[in-house]
Amino acid sequence: MDFDLIVRGGTLDGRIADIGISGETIAAIEPNLPGTARSEIDAHGNLVSPPFVDPHFHMDATLSYGLPRINASGTLLEGISLWGELKPLLTHEAVRDRALAYCDWAVSMGLLAIRTHVDVCDDRLLAVEALLDVKKTIAPYIDLQLVAFPQDGFYRSPSARDNTLRALDMGVDVVGGIPHFERTMADGARSVTELCEIAAKRGLMVDLHCDETDDPLSRHIEQLACETQRLGLHGKVVGSHLTSMHSMDNYYVSKLLPLIAEAGVSAIPNPLINIMLQGRHDTFPKRRGLTRVKEMQALGIRVGWGQDCVLDPWYSLGTADMLDVAFMGLHVAQMSSPADMARCFDMVTNVNASIMGLDHLGLAVGKRASLVVLDAGNPIEALRLRAERICVIARGKVVAERTKQETRLSIGGRPPLVNRRHIAT
Repeated sequence: MDFDLIVRGGTLDGRIADIGISGETIAAIEPNLPGTARSEIDAHGNLVSPPFVDPHFHMDATLSYGLPRINASGTLLEGISLWGELKPLLTHEAVRDRALAYCDWAVSMGLLAIRTHVDVCDDRLLAVEALLDVKKTIAPYIDLQLVAFPQDGFYRSPSARDNTLRALDMGVDVVGGIPHFERTMADGARSVTELCEIAAKRGLMVDLHCDETDDPLSRHIEQLACETQRLGLHGKVVGSHLTSMHSMDNYYVSKLLPLIAEAGVSAIPNPLINIMLQGRHDTFPKRRGLTRVKEMQALGIRVGWGQDCVLDPWYSLGTADMLDVAFMGLHVAQMSSPADMARCFDMVTNVNASIMGLDHLGLAVGKRASLVVLDAGNPIEALRLRAERICVIARGKVVAERTKQETRLSIGGRPPLVNRRHIAT
């Protein structure tokens, strides 16, 4: 059989095999694959992985660090205030260009699917329009899902409700919200109900920033699980962050987690950002601010790691590397056994793809030919080393290759070399 591309001798699930690619599809996986191809890649025993997937990001704010000033307190609330100062200064071109620059980084790191929240509390919906343009531009390389995110509160911001509906009408994919930022707990609960009803009516997924606080009485995840059950949204709903669960009473959590599992609600903690922003009002002991990852997994709840922020009002670091995210996550969640560490790698590949509904991704015959060759022998080694990406393939085409000095991108219309240094301009 003839193929367009063959990846020879890679390590997949502990076995050595070849991958034959025809067009945009994985056509065969087997040892010593017979046949020829227009091009071959010698993986030479290195780990071949599904693409990395980030289910929680803020692309409208990325690479804006220092504009118009720096977050002096390092808190979530000052970050939101700072973003409010920046929003009136945004232009379509600036949002688009920073997002495209980040997507170049992402491709170089094998990050080929991203769910990004986009703020709809600017009546211009400028960022929505810019990221819809970005989505079209990067479609040959990256699956981009947009979440209509009322950053200033679905009810708290006067036009947020109308703007959320407008954004969904424009083609935004997922319904978002931030119930803990409403004026009252009651308003937060009402927002969860209405946002889920909007999603059910439109046949859309839901992804709410939920209980991103140190307050143990912030319990909107309970309402989210209830509405998921009531509206039959099982498997289509995500609670992102859930940091209040770190501070909740154990008895209450023993009731809460089975409700989340029963409703089929997924969870996306963001370890780099959660441990940076939470616990800022603590002296000692100081809370980590990460949700109860292992406890949720033990009940069969899907939990994926998210990046959340890179060089923006909330976070002054980041590189689009989901191995960094998983590496930090396994430390903070104390997932130190071999099985747990391997699970952390799975969380930033297969689990995240499942949460986003990207059933076409994965290393199997018939799946889309998007994959990564890593300079490591297995997933745990890849995490330990934050392994170099030797080769990135998107839709059957090589889009990035790494030498010892540089990464060369093969995508169109932008500079051929990736430089992950950035100063906002």
